[in-house]
Amino acid sequence: MRKGSDIAVEGFLFFSVLISAVLTISVFVFMLIFGLPLLTEGRLFSLVTDTWRPGNGFYGIQPMIAGTLLISSLSVIIAFPVSMGCTFLITVLAPGPFAAFLKKTVQLMTGIPTVIYGFVGIFLLVPFIREFFQKGSGMCILTASLMLALLIAPTMILFFADSFERVPLSYLRAVDALGGTPVQKLLYVFLPCARSGIWSGVILALGRALGDTLIALMLAGNAVQMPGSLSDSARTLTAHIALVIAADYDSPEFRSVFACGMVLYLFTVIEVIILRTLARGRKAD
Repeated sequence: MRKGSDIAVEGFLFFSVLISAVLTISVFVFMLIFGLPLLTEGRLFSLVTDTWRPGNGFYGIQPMIAGTLLISSLSVIIAFPVSMGCTFLITVLAPGPFAAFLKKTVQLMTGIPTVIYGFVGIFLLVPFIREFFQKGSGMCILTASLMLALLIAPTMILFFADSFERVPLSYLRAVDALGGTPVQKLLYVFLPCARSGIWSGVILALGRALGDTLIALMLAGNAVQMPGSLSDSARTLTAHIALVIAADYDSPEFRSVFACGMVLYLFTVIEVIILRTLARGRKAD
């Protein structure tokens, strides 16, 4: 027979799952209700594909979608090799006490408020980028991507380290017995065995990059234009929502916020599907 405590714990867990599901569905219903005028008027497609020209009556979010994808993707590309190197140093190369210190430092970085990264970027990174390119204000795609890479790198490192630690010790000893180098151990043991965890870390880091607001708001320049180079300013979907949310509720400018929300929600759904697929693949392995 099951004890009363077991039933209570199961009930609590079921209630927690139910609340989480209700909140998730509520967010979708909220976006659907407030974005319904866009669907009924047939303006959602034009909002997603048009450019932002309020003076001419065009409130398209295409530049913001391009800026979001470019900044978030570039940040992941920059953060991935750095995170992989730090993970390999923590799990393989560094001595035990130093590796533990490095891991604690990375864990501490995950708790630093995003606005702190933004301030550091404004006073240190922006002047450097401005002097390097010799044009613009320094608040551009590259600046935002570099600081965003620093923000998401701890997430990737912790996921990678957890995946590396799950590699069977017998595999590592076999490589050592055969005289394998640490680089060979990384290429032929860690990466193949931990690939699903690595992909999970990359996808979650990309999700955080897509959903971040302050870094893009403070460092990307917030210029509503299709980016042509890394030194150009850009505006992301999250920054656009933060800047436009105070507009008149009945204006087309305000309605563009819900188009941004729907696109971000779609990105999130795609990420969840990919993560679930990777999780099933890891169980199958």
